Amino acid sequence: MANDKSSSGDPLLESFDLDNPKLAPQIRDAAMQSGNYPYSDKLSRKKYDRALRILQIELVKVQAWAQDTGARLVLVFEGRDAAGKGGTINAIRAYLNPRNARIAALPKPTERAQGQWYFQRYISHLPTSGELVLFDRSWYNRAGVEPVMGFCTPEQHRIFLQEAPKFEQMLVDENIHLFKFWLNIGREMQMKRFHDRAHDPLKQWKLSPMDVASLDKWGDYTEKRNLMLKMTHTQSTPWTIVRSNDKRRARLNSIRHVLTHLDYDGKDMEAIGKIDPLILGQGPDFLRLHEAMDFDD
Repeated sequence: MANDKSSSGDPLLESFDLDNPKLAPQIRDAAMQSGNYPYSDKLSRKKYDRALRILQIELVKVQAWAQDTGARLVLVFEGRDAAGKGGTINAIRAYLNPRNARIAALPKPTERAQGQWYFQRYISHLPTSGELVLFDRSWYNRAGVEPVMGFCTPEQHRIFLQEAPKFEQMLVDENIHLFKFWLNIGREMQMKRFHDRAHDPLKQWKLSPMDVASLDKWGDYTEKRNLMLKMTHTQSTPWTIVRSNDKRRARLNSIRHVLTHLDYDGKDMEAIGKIDPLILGQGPDFLRLHEAMDFDD
């Protein structure tokens, strides 16, 4: 699954050899702090495991509360390939009853689905009373991968960005608790994770030809991400940005964010702990501040 980097004009991409078991030092050494990430090392496994267990106990309380009250929760996880969406979802769902905590990871749309209203195929996956649904990618495919890879027209992309806030407002008006997470990683970290997957027999299935094809489209994805955040971050349906070069910190802070914003029985704020403001924040302003990205007005 070699990446075609010939004459790319991109020194970083040209140094990246997916087939070579050894990752280029300039990528390996820069990965953790790529994208202006604030920490040079991962959170220790001991600290992570201890904190995660406490938070997962709180999540069990949330599920019991949802079943008792009929609350409905939707957690949307978006981000570049290898940002850590699946791992964060698994950390949340690990000790929840799977009958009432579902993962929605939709495949490529069928020919029939392509002829429907774009949001239609997602509606059947929304929760009923007492359910939690975690979207591993969502309707926001039309804000990123589809326009970048040419799977939708510019007009379809434009219409989506106008309709998404209206669609999500309908969910909130129905008293669905909606959380939208963008897991943000640096470019070198994405390359490192792609390389790790390529050379780990247990993870090779995670690396698709589409992932490899995205390597030279980093700037295109950044442009579409920025526009998405600008157009679909609203007061009632905000984007929560999670800086995810360290998956452990990303998972803990994502869970803390959800727990902090729900009023469930037996809530223990001391157990939940404090959210790290260097890791998690709200909307495009957070990226402006920490990633030094340029968002057009």
